[in-house]
Amino acid sequence: MILRPTTVIDAQACNGCGLCVKVCPDDTLSMQDGKAKVTGDRSFYCDHCAAICPSGAIEVKAVDSGALDLTTVENRTAWLPYGKFDAAALVQLMRSRRSSRMFLDRPVARETLEDLVKIGSTAPSGTNCQLWTFTILPDRRAVMKLGAACLDFFSKLNRMAASGPARLISRLFMKDVLGQYFRDYYETVENAIAEYKRSGRDRLFHGAPALIIIGMKPGATCPCEDALLAAGNILLAAHAMGFGTCLIGFAVEAIKHDKRVRRLLQIPKGERVYAVVSVGKTREWYKRPAGRMKVVPRYWNG
Repeated sequence: MILRPTTVIDAQACNGCGLCVKVCPDDTLSMQDGKAKVTGDRSFYCDHCAAICPSGAIEVKAVDSGALDLTTVENRTAWLPYGKFDAAALVQLMRSRRSSRMFLDRPVARETLEDLVKIGSTAPSGTNCQLWTFTILPDRRAVMKLGAACLDFFSKLNRMAASGPARLISRLFMKDVLGQYFRDYYETVENAIAEYKRSGRDRLFHGAPALIIIGMKPGATCPCEDALLAAGNILLAAHAMGFGTCLIGFAVEAIKHDKRVRRLLQIPKGERVYAVVSVGKTREWYKRPAGRMKVVPRYWNG
């Protein structure tokens, strides 16, 4: 996707330092007669030039300066220099975040959900395309309506997976995708469906009062990575703001494979969903961060 420059430079205010040219990733700017000029025919809309300009001489018209203004969190607009944040506090937040599956029956304010979406959009994206979409399900009624559609999808999928002839056809012509599902997920899903029908227990969204669905419009260079980076921001921010979250992969699969679920959510053609995040107050209060399996990095020296 080619974006035409919307950069405007005040020649009188420009001090000729050239920093904007050095940080421009798309050769949009160059120095001419000791001043920065817009000479390229494309732009990332990354706003690097305006952010680094010491004299405030640059404006990228395509960028909305108020797009990230938050309602429920204090707005600190000053750039935080490298090394000037408490790294230990950041790591503590990352280690403390857990996937919540014990949500309380308390609504989440729309302002909070909208702030989380804005925070998600601060994530990096391939070529700075920023082609995320965020669909908010703001209350339990909407969550359960999606849950019913997902239940219908997995009920049909399980009936198909239970068929030996269907699994045989899948093994012969579909790289055994149905057989793999049968071995890995059939029993768990069947038990969850039976429990929901028997007692109403929500094993999909775990009683979450709200959801944020993260998708990508067509044209993104790294759509999956972009969406999951935005989701990561939301998970950490929600914890800091007092809310639990959980990534719901089964819902992503239902949306991906069932056109009726997509129509229910009014997801436009060509848009693809990569993450579903449940959000809400949780009754899980841990005593200490959980551990992780040991990671052994590999080195390659060329």
